[in-house]
Order: sequence, then structure tokens, then C-alpha cells
Amino acid sequence: MPHVRLTRHFHFSASHRLHAPALSAEENRRVFGKCNNPHGHGHNYVLGVTVEGEVNLVTGQVVHPGELEAVVRAAVLDDYSYKYLDQDLADFATMTATAENMASNVRDRLLAAWPAGFPALAQVRIQETKRNVIDLPVIEETV
Repeated sequence: MPHVRLTRHFHFSASHRLHAPALSAEENRRVFGKCNNPHGHGHNYVLGVTVEGEVNLVTGQVVHPGELEAVVRAAVLDDYSYKYLDQDLADFATMTATAENMASNVRDRLLAAWPAGFPALAQVRIQETKRNVIDLPVIEETV
């Protein structure tokens, strides 16, 4: 059977403040501009999770979409949705909640929860805005 990639998209809303504690207040304003607003700001994110593997001869699928959704929901969406990421998630207590760091955090959460027998996690995509999209290839084999 062919080796394929499947990407499933998930939507969630969250807020954050781009602020690096190692920088001065002036440097944070210069680097992050309006995104350094002390009250934060929000986005309607699109999370893309790509898996790669063999198509099952019986089902014709690389993974059942509902099973993938359950894993993503439990590992990521239940914690990320409608949260102020910097304040509500301990994951961002020591790192700035940029889209790049979010992609890394989502990858780590998924790898920790990845079921045995699932196809490999190939990529995580965070679309923050129409112009800001982060693609993070996943190197580690997950099957």
C-alpha cells in the first residue's frame, strides 16, 4: 500500500502577550511592537497536524480522523482553547508564547501522548494569522 501524509486542521482561540523577560521593557516594545500589549491580544488559530504512514488495506485510511482528533483534543486543544497562554499554561511560564514556541510545545505534547500503532507524526503547523504560519517538521519516528 502507498505511504501517504494526512493533515487534519483544528481551530482554537487563545490569547497571549509577546514578552521576553530577559529583555527590558523598551526592548520588548521595540521587538514585539503592539503584540507586547500588557493586556495581551488574541488569535483564532489553525493547528495542522500531519501524520505519515501506510494506508490500511481494510479501511483505506492512514488513520481514522476521529481517533486523531481525540488525541489532539486531549493533548493540546483542551488546554489551549480560550486560554491566556502566558498565564494559564505552565508550559509558557519560562518561554515567550510565540507561534514558533507554540509549535514546539504542541509537538512535545503530541509526542508524549502519541498512541502505539499510530502513523508517524510528520509535521505540526500553527497558523496564527493569514500571514504568519509556522511549519515544524517532526524528525523523531513515532511508530
